[in-house]
Amino acid sequence: MAAPVLNGNERRYVLDCIDSGWISTHGAYVPRFEQAFAEHIGCRHAIGCSNGTAALHLCLAALDIGPGDEVIVPTLTYVATANAVRYLGARPVFVDVEPDIWTLAPVAFAAAVGPRTRAVIPVHLYGHPAAMPEILDIARATGIAVIEDAAQAQGTSLAGRMAGSLGTLAAFSFFGNKTLTCGQGGMVTTDDDRLAERLRHLARVAMHPDRPYWHDEVGYNYRLTNIQAAIGLAQLEQVHWHLERRRAVAAGYRERLAHLPQVRFQQQRADVRHGHWMVNVRIDAADADSIVACRLALSERGVETRVGFPPLHLLPPYAEATPSSFPVAEAVSRESLTLPTHAALTPSQLDRVCDGLAAFLARREASLRPAS
Repeated sequence: MAAPVLNGNERRYVLDCIDSGWISTHGAYVPRFEQAFAEHIGCRHAIGCSNGTAALHLCLAALDIGPGDEVIVPTLTYVATANAVRYLGARPVFVDVEPDIWTLAPVAFAAAVGPRTRAVIPVHLYGHPAAMPEILDIARATGIAVIEDAAQAQGTSLAGRMAGSLGTLAAFSFFGNKTLTCGQGGMVTTDDDRLAERLRHLARVAMHPDRPYWHDEVGYNYRLTNIQAAIGLAQLEQVHWHLERRRAVAAGYRERLAHLPQVRFQQQRADVRHGHWMVNVRIDAADADSIVACRLALSERGVETRVGFPPLHLLPPYAEATPSSFPVAEAVSRESLTLPTHAALTPSQLDRVCDGLAAFLARREASLRPAS
């Protein structure tokens, strides 16, 4: 589904950590990875942490968001986006997404801003950036912070600027299925010197830099390890290869499935360089049962697939607090099928996925025709 490709300096750098004895949260690779990542994104600061959820949590905590505050979140995203808000006692306010790119709808965002709104978290879903110019305009007009959820957007850019350099803060993930991975890990990027200092402090258990084991507030043990950073640095050295391979995979899917009118791709807007974390398609008129049947048919051909993210307002932790419905997100989720996407995917594997999907859809169409 999303096999990691570790074909650079990963082994050499990890062995260097082992040989030096620096395998935990101290060592040379952490600052090297942070500096290289900041330069790659085009930000002044990059702060490593233990995972993408921790990165989101740190962003919110650094802004002193807490009980009584509200944070606007698209309902179509991974659950960590909302969970991080709840961790701090704040309330996630869900909004619908745009029908073409499936990211936070600016009109819905503007309508949801209230007196308690402190931040918005646009999610760059599947590697396509949210409508950041419109979102930033609304945020500036209302005085709220913009936290990019860039967990799925490594290598994504908008009008020549990298995802992660557009908002007040941004959170990245290096989980095993991400474009760049170190197994588990995260990063926060920002241009704000004060926020960067606060993020580092909170991520390092809020320990005073000059007084060992003196903690001046409640912090978090969210540190990135030297081994994780070593793998991450090796991955970053090959980021352009990883991205070009994923873009080739995405183009291969579009070419092979172009003859199927039932299959719709996430659109790509002008000035966007798509990161293609995952290729997700919508199957017209699909429901939960037909998506299950499709996945089973592909599984029988040795093809692993995944359903789309369920809208967060339908999940048990959030359903009671969110009486609204969000028709676009619900439709996208209901009809979604995520296809295998990784840098090592071969043309023959692409053929197998697409041939299997085409065969299933042909059988479905035949079964829907009235008997003669």
